[in-house]
Amino acid sequence: MTDSPQVWHYGLMAEYWARFKTDAPEAPFFIECVRRYGQPVLDLGCGTGRILLPLLRAGLDADGCDVSPDMLRWAKKAADEARFSPHLFAQAMHELDLPRRYRTILICGSFGLGGTRSTDLECLRRCHAHLEPGGALVFNVEYASAAWDLWRTSAALPAPWPERGRPRIAADGSEHFMQIRSVAADPLTQTYTREVRLEKWQSGKLVATESYTLKESMYLREEVLLMLKVAGFGRVLVQGDFTNDDATAEHEELVFTAVRS
Repeated sequence: MTDSPQVWHYGLMAEYWARFKTDAPEAPFFIECVRRYGQPVLDLGCGTGRILLPLLRAGLDADGCDVSPDMLRWAKKAADEARFSPHLFAQAMHELDLPRRYRTILICGSFGLGGTRSTDLECLRRCHAHLEPGGALVFNVEYASAAWDLWRTSAALPAPWPERGRPRIAADGSEHFMQIRSVAADPLTQTYTREVRLEKWQSGKLVATESYTLKESMYLREEVLLMLKVAGFGRVLVQGDFTNDDATAEHEELVFTAVRS
């Protein structure tokens, strides 16, 4: 398959993530999963290294993979500064073809971004093929309850742009603005589209501006469980909000742990 996922994680967005999206509250949960299922571990959709760096700091044998070379450049910079040298690969999830197999594969917040249901299913198949027997794929999907409101009000889209607000100020003094809005929603295909626009200012001058759109697939639990079965996985555990609690409709994130038999 050669479908190219349409993602917005390039240029100013990659820089914004690297400079301001560094907290990783999910990392302890993922580290616990790696302790349980083993290493090496692959952070698939690693972006700028938000989860990858905590894995490395925990002493784990971790590789990273992302579709965006821009994000990977920031990940390498962060790893170099922390004196780590992980293997980093620029590949789409549904085209995953790496030189070694893993005991654990992690996908944090990236499953369903920019692709299609066929590419997402192929991603699961590729992950299954890259796991050692007994290894686990651990990934989250946002619970779709919030999307129902979007779908019910889709006739009112695109939404207006939110207020520009105050800038985020980077360590080098540059000022960064980001605005995001919903522009389309389709309840039949369970997809919605968002648009982002970004600005970077330096010394009072606008030095860069970019805009992107991102189409996302929304998944419910039973659909994901069926896809995992089709992809070849056996036992699957579904937990809520990166805790050890069984997932319920009250959770915002569904976390799937699928074990290769």
